[in-house]
Amino acid sequence: MPDASHSSAPRQLDVAIVGGGLAGLYAIHRLRGLGLKVRAYEAGSGIGGTWFWNRYPGARCDVESLEYSYSFSDELQQDWKWPERYGTQPEILRYINHVADRFDLRRDVQLNTRIKSALFDAKANEWNLTTEAGEEIRARYVVMAAGNLSTPRVPDFKGIHDFKGKWYHTGLWPHEGVDFTGKTVAVIGTGSSGVQMIPIIAQQAKQLTVFQRTANFSLPARNGPMGEEKERKHKAEYPARRAAAMETPFAIGGHAKPTQKTLDVPAEERAKTYEAKWAEGGSISYLYSYTDLLVSKEANDTASEFARNKIRATVKDPKTAELLAPKDHPIGTKRLCLDTNYYETYNRPNVALVDVRSDPIAEITPSGVRLASSAQYDVDALVFATGFDAMTGALKEIDLRTTDGAVLRDHWEGGPLTYLGLMVSGFPNMFVVTGPGSPGVKTQMIASLRGFHALTARGGSSITSCGTAGLRARS
Repeated sequence: MPDASHSSAPRQLDVAIVGGGLAGLYAIHRLRGLGLKVRAYEAGSGIGGTWFWNRYPGARCDVESLEYSYSFSDELQQDWKWPERYGTQPEILRYINHVADRFDLRRDVQLNTRIKSALFDAKANEWNLTTEAGEEIRARYVVMAAGNLSTPRVPDFKGIHDFKGKWYHTGLWPHEGVDFTGKTVAVIGTGSSGVQMIPIIAQQAKQLTVFQRTANFSLPARNGPMGEEKERKHKAEYPARRAAAMETPFAIGGHAKPTQKTLDVPAEERAKTYEAKWAEGGSISYLYSYTDLLVSKEANDTASEFARNKIRATVKDPKTAELLAPKDHPIGTKRLCLDTNYYETYNRPNVALVDVRSDPIAEITPSGVRLASSAQYDVDALVFATGFDAMTGALKEIDLRTTDGAVLRDHWEGGPLTYLGLMVSGFPNMFVVTGPGSPGVKTQMIASLRGFHALTARGGSSITSCGTAGLRARS
């Protein structure tokens, strides 16, 4: 909906929600059900959060579509049809907009509105929020649903603003798209977004140079059209699957729990298991091969080396293969990437990999990238797949403080501290969704919203350690 007209009197709410993505929309639905007057403030020109902003080539969820969806309405999860095993950015955004329309959520979303400051008035026992346009909002509670991957991190390379070509960040991708046909392109970063976009850009570009600092493990997604029988069976088992997901470290169901320790299994049998998991596709099944893969380095080494050998067998140039094979962290200790033909892409004659750990980027020049060794790479376009100021970035962008003198930036100077990932001591009646301390980093995000559901349960226990109580309607 369009911007609200600003009046002289502050808008009075029960709950002000910062963010109009998956978390913010669910908060509207949930809090309305408690009889609360709510409104969400979204900086973008449309709802969707992560899936509104991240429109880079190949953007796709790494959690299977049937799992990466709301569970608060059985009719919704039965009716919606996902076309593929893993949802693309356009399809997920279409789903989010469908949910907003189906549950009439848009009337409580104010777009093109960035919250500049939030002050808790201890005497009045309410939050005073101010937008960049100067609008004032007063609310008994505030829900920070700004996302933990919503503040793009553009490296502060020397000379970046002198570059004569065009540069892009995956989290700020032009909505009209970018055509790299016939261009020389540099992609800086090989995390999840880089892994997804590199194969697509390689098909367009005249020459693609990838600058990698840290190699990441990536497993094949094995994406494809959604099978009718798979969809029918999954939807019939939704209650059990959702419950089972909550018993896993990843909040993703559908995978049988392992029963054996890695080294209790003969090496030949272990290799067959890893091979079957690799062929199945996806990351959770692979990490669920044995009970101790994530707690025993000796056990993890077997899974890590299997993945490295797959990279070596795929990438024809041995030097490139070794650069792509991670050796500085055990598999699964950083969030795994999923890909379609990522490693195969390095066999293309128009793709080159540059190791910037051994030869760091010194500066961005008007014509491209210069390394510490003075090696120069001239390009038409730069793409930064350098991620986000994760977890704390969105909250630190807001001047968040209390009349008692607490300032969130100062409070978190030595690192973020929260209560159960939901609240912050000294900041009453402020609730954080998928922020620092929440399970959101290692689990699928929509499932992590269930913590907010529990917090807002009617008659919930007081959270006395943070000096406030669970959200509920005024009596």
